[in-house]
Amino acid sequence: MFKAKNNLSNLEKYWILYDVGNSAFIMLVSTIIPIYFKNIAKSYGVSLANSTAYWGYSISISTLIVAILGPTLGALADTKGYKKPLFTLFLMLGVIGCAMLSVPMPWILFLAVFVLAKVGVSASLIFYDAMLNDVTTDDRMDMLSSMGYAWGYIGSCIPFVISLVLILSAEKLSMTSARATGLAFLLNAAWWLLVTVPLLKNYRQVHYVEVKEHPFSDAMERLLNTFRDIKKQKEIFMFLLAFFFYIDGVYTIIEMATSYGKDVGISDNNLLFALLLTQVVAFPFALVFGKLSRKYKTKDLIAFCIGGYFLIALFALQLDKAWEFWFLAVCVAMFQGAIQALSRSYFAKIIPKEKSSEYFGFFDIFGKGASFTGTMLMGVTTQLSGSSKTGVAFISLMFVIGFLIFRKAAKMQSAQ
Repeated sequence: MFKAKNNLSNLEKYWILYDVGNSAFIMLVSTIIPIYFKNIAKSYGVSLANSTAYWGYSISISTLIVAILGPTLGALADTKGYKKPLFTLFLMLGVIGCAMLSVPMPWILFLAVFVLAKVGVSASLIFYDAMLNDVTTDDRMDMLSSMGYAWGYIGSCIPFVISLVLILSAEKLSMTSARATGLAFLLNAAWWLLVTVPLLKNYRQVHYVEVKEHPFSDAMERLLNTFRDIKKQKEIFMFLLAFFFYIDGVYTIIEMATSYGKDVGISDNNLLFALLLTQVVAFPFALVFGKLSRKYKTKDLIAFCIGGYFLIALFALQLDKAWEFWFLAVCVAMFQGAIQALSRSYFAKIIPKEKSSEYFGFFDIFGKGASFTGTMLMGVTTQLSGSSKTGVAFISLMFVIGFLIFRKAAKMQSAQ
């Protein structure tokens, strides 16, 4: 079933394609959607600082919902025959939500629809990440996980570039900018769904728990047992704790970069093209780190990426020029895919395979909980201080804490 070296099986390719699909929406979340929202909010008299805060709150709410649902959904998905239907359900919630953003609406309603779409994509990733154990082997996980992020970055550029052309050429096409943006949302929703079809048709759950008479209550019982197991398996718990802190900064930078750049005076065009550059540069670097994982220990590469992000956060504190935002975008691209891919594969290798969805449910709690904390912290500190830079200063501290805890977790894992 699985190929040697770099040759991918068809199933591995189909798994990668979902990264290509959902990354299109995630790209919108970090580029066009916040700009579009801030322009809508401005037309309703909402200040830049407040619209940044409200954007952060909407992301926080969506991540909190998924963090609460994650472990329960993960436990249920480990039951034989449940993973694909649950994955499909949340995939469609995300796709439909993305398409609905094309409908003109007040800023508060726009945020509500965005929250639904964000819940859809975030929840679908719980099951998608857990599929890693079903589609490949332990020795290929770092490589495949990195390739997923890499092709996700470059693949998402296709609908994004078309969307950008639509928006920037709106007048020539006899359309308003809002109309062109709405068509872009529809395009990305269609792309997301179409490239996921091969995975939906061919994925089969390999590792699972047999169906019991009462699947939901059985899932709850297994969830409690897994929680107790994680508390006893200190190396897993410490990794999750470290992940909470360092991924906090990563997700916050990804989701708030455009809004932050707009606040410090970077033009819309510079923001969009700089973030497109991020996707292009992230592609080779994600592949490079995947190859480096064969030569260097995964834990050392993750620690290196955390250090890189800490320096990025420090640089962002003095950012006020377009070229600095472009430079920052390139720096983020170097580590963005690597730290997410290697964290995913590192975790997949240290957990029980038959409980992968349950464990990834907790992985999601710590990841989404971090995203909630980071974006909420960014929103609150921005409103209180009147400056986005205060929030960035707090985010930089998260990388320091995450680095220290991760080094301890890695030592505990090595001692196993």
